[in-house]
Amino acid sequence: MAGQQADGGFGVHPYSKWKGAHWRLVSLIELGVPRTSLEANRAADHVLDWIATPDEPLVLAGRERRHTSMEGNALAVCCRLGKHRDRRVRHLVTVLLRSQWPDGGWNCDRNPEATHSSFHESLAPIWGLVEYHGATKDARAREAAEAAVELLLQHELFKSRQTGAPINPEWMHIHWPHYWHYDFFHGLRAVGMLGRAGDSRAAAALEHLHGLRRPDGTWRATGRRYWSRDAEAVDWGDAHQVITPAAER
Repeated sequence: MAGQQADGGFGVHPYSKWKGAHWRLVSLIELGVPRTSLEANRAADHVLDWIATPDEPLVLAGRERRHTSMEGNALAVCCRLGKHRDRRVRHLVTVLLRSQWPDGGWNCDRNPEATHSSFHESLAPIWGLVEYHGATKDARAREAAEAAVELLLQHELFKSRQTGAPINPEWMHIHWPHYWHYDFFHGLRAVGMLGRAGDSRAAAALEHLHGLRRPDGTWRATGRRYWSRDAEAVDWGDAHQVITPAAER
């Protein structure tokens, strides 16, 4: 939280990659910042003032095109901080429920011919909606998250339904921080949030995870680094200190 300013931000746009309040909060929540943290709550208000501002939805071919990883991450963070009753947080839920695609996920693709949801844009909404349901018992949030998880499971979390091969080879690595990017590991975490890790369609991803465990018992980031030291608030290294406990849950 070093460098936090009077408005709760850090001197850059809340979404600035990767030092904006939006991204710092995601990392802080993953690291277990207490919900009573005044600094974290000030940063969350700063993010909400930005992201919960009503806008005109972009609808093409009957589907809303939206970067819902933004709303998803913000929703999860705010629920963890106990802000689920805030009208701005409820607005995020409304946006996610409204913009969900028929196959269960979300997508920002402006190509009118795009009809399949993006795993990248669907990952954070699952987290956010699960957290919101946990805080409020809102059945609609749970149902929306379950529909998105079903989409992931239909692909066994990483496979093309046409060829059975990985949709993207990069998805077979672990990334930390992953920000808005999808990979099999964070797909497993999303499935686990709804108690679905035991589904037979998650078995291949679980086997792959076990295969990535190091002889010393740890898991480490093996994929592309989406961050750089000059663009992040901290040096994550291989992040084994946070990945290993996450993998063991």
